Amino acid sequence: MTTHLALLRGINVSGHNMMKMDALKAMLENIGFQNVKTYLQSGNVFVDTDEESASKVGFMIKQEIFKVFGHEVPVIVITKEDLELCFKNNPYFKEKDIDTKKLYVAFVSTLLKKENINDLKISQFKPDEASIDGNRIFIKYDVGAGKTRLEGKYIEKKLNVLVTMRNWNTVTNLLAMYAEN
Repeated sequence: MTTHLALLRGINVSGHNMMKMDALKAMLENIGFQNVKTYLQSGNVFVDTDEESASKVGFMIKQEIFKVFGHEVPVIVITKEDLELCFKNNPYFKEKDIDTKKLYVAFVSTLLKKENINDLKISQFKPDEASIDGNRIFIKYDVGAGKTRLEGKYIEKKLNVLVTMRNWNTVTNLLAMYAEN
């Protein structure tokens, strides 16, 4: 049995793609996932399954959400190792007196190269900063996520990928939940 973490993008935001977590959990259990746990209302779902392929699990979840709720929801499935690498490789987390409320991680649907950072044209977002690490983009906002144009849709358009973002507090809590499984 493999535990997967599915990150759903854009649910329960500003009245769009609304779904209750109890209904989502029941739906996933009905298609055979076990030990389904959700975190927050923003689409963080742990599932246990015999399926080892993260992309297949993501496809199954996306397809069932559309069938049951009628929402087209991008799903990125990540591993415990992905979350552990967030702590190991986040260059901003290592700064002295870092305000973790300004740290975010953009989880990307595909592996990126370090040179993809040039495609993002980060200089136009200064003093916000970003750093690419595999299928993660670490972001440090100067003021906060609500006060910038460096957000998921911009990243998706510039890099032609799917992205879902989580704040540092959520990343920390998701890793703790993975440890409980």
